[in-house]
Order: sequence, then C-alpha cells, then structure tokens
Amino acid sequence: MRPRRATRPRKSLMTPECMALCHARAFAGRGQVWSAGEIADLMTSPHVFAVGDARCFALGRVVAGEAEVLTLACDPDHQGQGLGRACLALFEAEARNRKATEVFLEVAADNHVARALYASACFAEAGRRTAYYARQGTAAVDALILRKQVE
Repeated sequence: MRPRRATRPRKSLMTPECMALCHARAFAGRGQVWSAGEIADLMTSPHVFAVGDARCFALGRVVAGEAEVLTLACDPDHQGQGLGRACLALFEAEARNRKATEVFLEVAADNHVARALYASACFAEAGRRTAYYARQGTAAVDALILRKQVE
C-alpha cells in the first residue's frame, strides 16, 4: 500500500515532548538533539514560535526584523511528503506577521536533503562556519549560513 501524500502539517497541539521526539528522530546520528526541557525553555521567550505538528515542525524566533530558523525537523517516517516545505512556508508567513524582513538559518554542509529544500525556497549562502558540527567517528562538518528576504 502506498503511503498517503501529506502536503501540509496537520493542526495539532505541539508539546515540547512531541517536538523533542520528532527532533531526536530527525537528527539521529547527526549530532546533538534537543530535549523537551531545552525546547520548553526556548518557548518561554515571546520572540520564539513554532509551526507544524508532531510529524514536522519549525522552531524559530524573530528579533529586530530578522527571523532565525532554529531548527526544522521532519520525522523520517514522514519525509518526502512535502511537510518540510510546508513548515518552511508557514514559518516564513509567521515571520512576516511578526515584522521580519529576512530569514536566516544554519545547515550542515553534509545535509543534502535540507540544503535542497532551502535552495528550492530561494535561500542563498551568506557565510560558513568551518568545522562547526561535530560528527562521531569522522571529521567535523561546516555550517552554511543561508539567508532570504521575506518582505
């Protein structure tokens, strides 16, 4: 049986616990995952917001007209269904609602799926942090800093 294509995140209450579970599954083997406590602490800031659902979410903040995507996580069981693209679009819309004119993020240079998503959404490389992401058993990976205007 073919899996159902889901192009938009469902409306659901996202708890720090379900976000942490999704984040752990999405970033397994790729470095540090965020705990429910860390996510809950971030969410106490009035600048921080999340969009999406338990399958895929984006967490970020808007400060002084700049929106930062802190993380975009999609559970591996739900990848390839357009949820990441939909979450990114929801994030950009909420960032505009919060008066952001630019969105930026960091992505590991070896995360080709995420890089393709961001390229398709017109993000451009604005900088690089050499050997930023530690990898177990291999060399550290550069972080690419990507930016996009959202006015």
